Amino acid sequence: MGLLLGSIVAALGGDLQGDASLRIDGLAPLDAAGAGHLSFLSNPRYRQQLDASRAGCVIVAPALREQALARGACIVTADPYLYFARATQLWKREHARPAGPAIHPSAVVDPQAVIGADVRIGAQCVVERGARIGAGTVLKARVFVGEDVTIGERCTLHPGAVIGADGFGFAPNQGAWEKIEQLGGVRIGNDVDIGANTCIDRGALADTVIEDGVKLDNLVQVGHNVRIGAHTAVAGCTGIAGSANIGAHCTIGGAAMILGHLSIADHVNISAGTFVARSILKPGLYTGIFPVDENGAWEKNAATLKQLYTLRERIKALEKKI
Repeated sequence: MGLLLGSIVAALGGDLQGDASLRIDGLAPLDAAGAGHLSFLSNPRYRQQLDASRAGCVIVAPALREQALARGACIVTADPYLYFARATQLWKREHARPAGPAIHPSAVVDPQAVIGADVRIGAQCVVERGARIGAGTVLKARVFVGEDVTIGERCTLHPGAVIGADGFGFAPNQGAWEKIEQLGGVRIGNDVDIGANTCIDRGALADTVIEDGVKLDNLVQVGHNVRIGAHTAVAGCTGIAGSANIGAHCTIGGAAMILGHLSIADHVNISAGTFVARSILKPGLYTGIFPVDENGAWEKNAATLKQLYTLRERIKALEKKI
């Protein structure tokens, strides 16, 4: 079930320094790799692990060539992390199990849904009428695709994803709530990856839009009429409220909270746990986290934080006197 080191380099490129006939039986991190494993080092901060690693071969950048050679075989490439990603893809292709039926017998697919070529629909999926699923897309088990949802080509939807449930829209009525029917849809571009139990709500009037190449982790909530720009990546447990407009090539850390009706520019990076309560109009790294501390110290700092406005006003008054 393994691969020869030479065949990996023949498929993926790179400068092999070592025995091309070495058999690779698996891929593993540096600190856990054995003689039959291919590993990688992309962050120079972990270079001390390289000398001690027992990996049969390590993927490294040109700057680490000599250090890697001192311990054994290596593949030298400009971007080791990208090379490793492609190695995992090669490994999966070469070791894939025979495919089952394209549409699992337990799946429910409405006759009015449009299913493209080479689509795979897993067990207990539901695809409602008017949904359109592009060529090469994979729906894992128990994915729900609602009415009039459009999913592009080569997308992967992991188990439990819900695409096209109603957005959260209610009008107050004398102490009760009146439902606002959600009449829009969801449009998902090509090459989008949607994690397990992630929910993307349909729009109220216009569509919710997920552009090409977007990657959504597990347990992400995307509210109605949100737009997420191309190649943005959103980590797990993030909540994005309705009508937020997120730009292209952004990264959003896990458990971030993004309010609705705001805009985030292209190339914005938001740290994990950050609460975004206003629009971000310039690229850059943004963080809004109150750091963890011992409870006693945290309470004192929190109490001080509440007094900042009063302290500011007192300082301004003192400055006027001076």
